[in-house]
Amino acid sequence: MKILVVGSGGVGSAFAAIARRRAFFDRCALADYDAARAASVVDGLDDSRFSAHAIDASSKDDVLRLIRENEADAVLNAVDPVFNVQIFDACFEAGVTYLDMAMTLSEPHPTEPYERVGVKLGDYQFERAAGWEEKGQLALVGIGIEPGAADVFARYAADELFSEIDEVGIRDGANLVVEGYDFAPTFSIWTTIEECLNPPVIWEKERGWFTTAPFSEPETFDFPEGIGPGECVNVEHEEVLLVPRWIECRRVTFKYGLGDEFIEVLKTLHKLGLDSKDPIRVKGMEVAPRDVVAAALPDPATLGERMSGKTCAGTLVTGRGKDGAARKTYIYHVVDNEWSMREYGAQAVVWQTAVNPVAALELLASGDWTGAGVLGPEAFPPKPYLAKLGELGAPHGVLELAP
Repeated sequence: MKILVVGSGGVGSAFAAIARRRAFFDRCALADYDAARAASVVDGLDDSRFSAHAIDASSKDDVLRLIRENEADAVLNAVDPVFNVQIFDACFEAGVTYLDMAMTLSEPHPTEPYERVGVKLGDYQFERAAGWEEKGQLALVGIGIEPGAADVFARYAADELFSEIDEVGIRDGANLVVEGYDFAPTFSIWTTIEECLNPPVIWEKERGWFTTAPFSEPETFDFPEGIGPGECVNVEHEEVLLVPRWIECRRVTFKYGLGDEFIEVLKTLHKLGLDSKDPIRVKGMEVAPRDVVAAALPDPATLGERMSGKTCAGTLVTGRGKDGAARKTYIYHVVDNEWSMREYGAQAVVWQTAVNPVAALELLASGDWTGAGVLGPEAFPPKPYLAKLGELGAPHGVLELAP
């Protein structure tokens, strides 16, 4: 297998560090708008299978050029989802497998943003699913940790643990601390703003997809392995758009343990218009306010040495077990920042994201996962994936709770 990774920032570089220890691929091209950054990652790997390249991810033609130059079989999209359309379309034209960790962007409903969906996450991709299926070509969307492993957990619960599911609820929390910063997101602030300030989406069997106001329906969830309780709120996320397509259930939600301070910062950015993607003119230059915010904050990939604590991603499933009795199970994945920095030189959040496309690509290379069309992780058998995570040093946990 020959792989092209578009983006060599936090997740792209962590992907390379994990994949370097695996034998399932022949070559891996790491591409970035900043060619020097890609070169720096490759130099640190000391592995002749990797090469560094310059790319303009906003140009479908440039993505096509690099796919063809490297004879790629699969492309991993590891940049902000604003570039998804160009990369997705280039892969379709080139006839190669496409993977991403966040789907194409949404647009709020023009008149009722906190009640009705407008353009949903992934709509652009799913509207083109028939074409991918007709070509026998795979686009595996949402294959990070959330979405990604969290969706596999839902599939595993449906297949192995439950006879009837009331709710699939993704619950994400952490006790990470970044020393020396009053505010330092551990993942792309561009993506964080997008998912946290957009109207959250909820799915119910009788109602379909609908929206609420940002940060709605707060609840306290006690996260495992010493992380402890945290208040979680509704956030727009891909799992809500993916899970109902393949898993029979009554309700799907995504709630994120953001914390009061983080929520207040996001609300302030919104009040000031600094969350906008639309360029404004500043001293004769066109600048998107959100890009300014991203540029002013530290690169999440550089925070590992200052971070401590753990991050947890998981899927809370309620319903009836195989025996017909009420059941409530949290299937989760925890990464300790000290461990990920020591073992891979990658901070916990980006490592936890990056390990999942490594697992997926290895399963695609071996034939344990196969498919055509635009598919989410729920569309594939979960057991080989969970076994592969364990093999990669990232085993999942299962916590039984009082129903």
